[in-house]
Amino acid sequence: MRIIVLGGGVVGVTTAYQLQKDGHDVVILERNAEVASEASWGNAGMIAPGHSFVWSSPKAPMILLKSLVLKDQALRFKFSADPQLYSWSWLFLMECTSEKARRNTLLKHRLAAYSQSVLKDVVADEAIDFNRNQRGILYFHRDQQALDRGVANMKLLESDGQAIKVLDREGVIALEPSLSSAKGKIAGGILFPTDETGESALFTRALAAKIVARGGGVHTGAAITGLEADGDSIRQALTDKGAFKGDAFVLALGAQSPLLARKLGIRLPIYPIKGYSLTIPIGNRRSPPTIASVDEHNLVAISRFGDRIRVTATAEFAGYDTSHKPSDFVFMKAVTEELYPEGADYGRADMWAGLRPMTPNNLPLFGRRRFQNLFLNTGHGHIGWTMSHGSARITADLIAGRRPAMSMDGLLVE
Repeated sequence: MRIIVLGGGVVGVTTAYQLQKDGHDVVILERNAEVASEASWGNAGMIAPGHSFVWSSPKAPMILLKSLVLKDQALRFKFSADPQLYSWSWLFLMECTSEKARRNTLLKHRLAAYSQSVLKDVVADEAIDFNRNQRGILYFHRDQQALDRGVANMKLLESDGQAIKVLDREGVIALEPSLSSAKGKIAGGILFPTDETGESALFTRALAAKIVARGGGVHTGAAITGLEADGDSIRQALTDKGAFKGDAFVLALGAQSPLLARKLGIRLPIYPIKGYSLTIPIGNRRSPPTIASVDEHNLVAISRFGDRIRVTATAEFAGYDTSHKPSDFVFMKAVTEELYPEGADYGRADMWAGLRPMTPNNLPLFGRRRFQNLFLNTGHGHIGWTMSHGSARITADLIAGRRPAMSMDGLLVE
């Protein structure tokens, strides 16, 4: 079939790759000048089944309430005139029970682990350099009580097959000597040895080039204005660069997905949650990070991409606003500099903000909606890079009418 993939982020490009692998003629439509220019560009780069805990937990409502007064909260809620914010927030709060959080976390972990296995297959088949680091990811805590709670929480993922290793203060420093100067501020950590990191945008752009080399189409600078339907089928995608006809269409527009779907009378429970990141050159600094880490007290994540580090933090309910100012990055930069004083050239940090496509239960949307040839692969939230490869394979299987290799119980809602 000729399949039009709507969106050139990591989810869209990996989906096109899997569809092309199945023998389809694929075309990717992307509004930016390059693929992987939005959420796929500025993320933490963590391929992390160990980071599968959902945000919709029993603690989330209080954190959001505090954020109305305290400005250093990891989750920030801003009042808005957008009615979609309140309808989505109500659905989010309905997911914040212990039972639902446990269920959704295990479903998310299942998908993330499967996705990592698909990534390994792709990397085995394709020679792509994306600054991959397979030393694991370290989640460290500032005091013993927090560490003990963290270990207890991680038992849920361990029960689902996730490998973990608990480290005391000395173990953390032995693993990551670059944290030596902050030794007194760290009680210990939890290492997920099978988690990894890699640069999402670098990978996505290289994969897109391979798709083109094999006869696929990647049309950048093509903003999608609508989808033209004929009965219960989509006939073509309309863009400012012309129309693109197809036999099937995949909606993989991330945070933009509900806006396009709404034009077709389809309501998708996706809302944009803004995240912030810094990309900082290491320069001639002596002790850059060698392994990705998450400061669990401040919820600041730090990854190493070759000669740069990427620092990410904050989840802000701010609608489709991607603006940012230097003061937005002061806290996350200060935390990183405290941890790694000789880790990077902090005066040359590049600031970025982008939108995570969040669903209330933190699980992506798959399958068909309303039209028999329109397939969803969207709503991947804060670990889209982690879940993209498995989601791509699942979508290709669904389009082919095959049963996906992993169970879709709880993930597929027609």
